[in-house]
Amino acid sequence: MVSSPVHFSFSMAQIIFFVFVASTIFHLQQRLMKTQPTSELEMEYQSYSQVTGRLTTSKPKGIWTVNVQGRLGNQMGEYATLYALAKMNGRPAFISAQMHNTLAPIFKITLPVLHNNVASKIPWRNYYLNDWMEEKYRHIPWEYVRLTGYPCSWTFYHHLRDEILREFTLHDHVKEEAQTFLRGLQVNNSRPSTFVGVHVRRGDYVRVMPNIWKGVVADRQYLEQALNWFRARYSSPIFVVTSNGMAWCQENIDASRGDVVFAGNGNEGSPAKDFALLTQCNHTIMTIGTFGIWAAYLAGGDTIYLANYTLPNSPFLKVFKPAAAFLPGWVGIAADLSPLLKH
Repeated sequence: MVSSPVHFSFSMAQIIFFVFVASTIFHLQQRLMKTQPTSELEMEYQSYSQVTGRLTTSKPKGIWTVNVQGRLGNQMGEYATLYALAKMNGRPAFISAQMHNTLAPIFKITLPVLHNNVASKIPWRNYYLNDWMEEKYRHIPWEYVRLTGYPCSWTFYHHLRDEILREFTLHDHVKEEAQTFLRGLQVNNSRPSTFVGVHVRRGDYVRVMPNIWKGVVADRQYLEQALNWFRARYSSPIFVVTSNGMAWCQENIDASRGDVVFAGNGNEGSPAKDFALLTQCNHTIMTIGTFGIWAAYLAGGDTIYLANYTLPNSPFLKVFKPAAAFLPGWVGIAADLSPLLKH
């Protein structure tokens, strides 16, 4: 048997009610989608407050971070600069997961991580920094700032030296491994009282410095002068050499006196061992590069560095100011530029 068709009829009031409900649901969904990032930012800010203990009673005042460039030394400079400038401008600072993965296995850093899913929703203002402090950096007006460039200069953060040293405190196991190695060293069958860390930067700089920057890397003569500077001032020092060109060091550093040990592994992908050895020494001989600069900064004591290692017309001097890179108390030994003048 065929049933008769059923006819549906809606009043105008029912139609209007249906449209109203559908519209309300749609707009609520849109509002939730728009407010979700804000909620996530507030969660990140709460994480910041819990980790750092700063600004726990106030609303979020933006988020600052720093672009990740380079390896360990560069990232330490970027971290310290972010730490100092964010504090100077009253902004909460976060680091990327990439930076955290580089620094956290070595140091007891405290800045919280800004997760990628949140960072991607933030309307960042990229702010380029020269590698030296400028007055305008004290008054950066924007709330969501991503610092860029290669900042490493002590002029950004040296006024917070104690805090920076705490941020870059080695984890206990990293420190103990380095100290255990140093305790086992001897100079002519006697335990040394003075340890001098020596960092010799080779690698890509051997090509980059003369061909791009019109400069040189440390040579045999410089290192001999630097070692003799310490030998003249300290009784029976021992020199702990680390480098990413250890074969060159073994050929060019005179170890016949028994006071030189070639200790580092030169592994740029896992630099903790070499860096820890340098920081646990009393003094530092560095050549060029941010790895050596940071090792000297953390070690304290006397520091010898390679000075004037580019020609006066080097483009490197447009992005690098020696006075902003080397602390005033450090001692520079001028590089031999004669190889550059032969070309």
